[in-house]
Amino acid sequence: MAGNSFGTLFRISTWGESHGRGVGVVIDGCPAGLALSEDDVQGELDRRRPGQSTVSTSRKEEDRVEILSGLFEGLTTGTPISMLVRNRDAKSSAYDSLRDRPRPGHADLSYVARYGLRDHRGGGRSSGRETVGRVAGGAVAKKLLAESGIEVAGYVRELGGVRAKIPDDVDISRLRDEAEKNPVRCPDQGAAEEMVLALEMARSAGESLGGVAEIVAAGVPAGLGEPVFDKLDADLASALMGIGAVKAVEIGAGVEAARMRGSEMNDPILPGPDGPIFETNKAGGILGGISTGEPIVCRISVKPTPSISRPQRTVDLSTGEAAEIEIKGRHDPSIPPRIVPVAESMVALVLADHILRRKVARI
Repeated sequence: MAGNSFGTLFRISTWGESHGRGVGVVIDGCPAGLALSEDDVQGELDRRRPGQSTVSTSRKEEDRVEILSGLFEGLTTGTPISMLVRNRDAKSSAYDSLRDRPRPGHADLSYVARYGLRDHRGGGRSSGRETVGRVAGGAVAKKLLAESGIEVAGYVRELGGVRAKIPDDVDISRLRDEAEKNPVRCPDQGAAEEMVLALEMARSAGESLGGVAEIVAAGVPAGLGEPVFDKLDADLASALMGIGAVKAVEIGAGVEAARMRGSEMNDPILPGPDGPIFETNKAGGILGGISTGEPIVCRISVKPTPSISRPQRTVDLSTGEAAEIEIKGRHDPSIPPRIVPVAESMVALVLADHILRRKVARI
């Protein structure tokens, strides 16, 4: 299976399955001398860990990380960093009835078309559990970005039709702090209460909900990205679209740009204390595929969790006949709250890669 690695100079390869012995990541290209510990990674893994609230799956995983290589006396050595998280609470028997019955909305049938077989236990490699490796790699990327004064934060902007009110001029650290105060990771506390209620109603009806998460990177210097095929926004879009359940990606004004006039979309350029600055940021911090120095703003549209308890139609692959399934087991009623740290990690990985690429692009 190809397609398990991501990045150019700062590169990660994730491995493992939902119900295998463990999941993890190998990072190649991290510079030597970066202070790093398991606690740095654990803090990020705790944010995506299952079983933290009533609006997430009840699967209980400690997700304790073990750094197996690439560190010496608390500093990265420049060699590959290998990290392992063991699976402790996998209950594969809940999937026995699905061995020959692909689940609507999942990658079951497409995996069979691609490989001729699939791991039916929780989706195997296509499970959201694969993102443990992304978040572990993203934790290292965030440490590297912090050396350049770059911070990445995400939050839920919309869930189940409930939209948060988020001022444009709020510091992203404050937004993240506010978002972490509730289980749906929404910085608008009033909207968060409505979201929780909507989730409870959906779950009681055997349903799930989709939503929108926003990721902002502040402190990004101007000049990151390539002008043609490796545009910064193109790499960000690829990284975010590569997360399971993401169906659309926006940068800056996003789809609203199609409804604007040029005079509305263009960000006026003004003189600033250290050079030209932009009055607005509809470009989302990127022009011509290269960062402008303004905050980078990305949004992802996330589909409802495909695992629902209502009856669904499918086909029994062993007989070719029509069948019906009701999915058992433990599943998130909505993905956006737990996708936030994953999306942050993917943005951080892209920025860390481009920071290193910029260093070798000019004297």
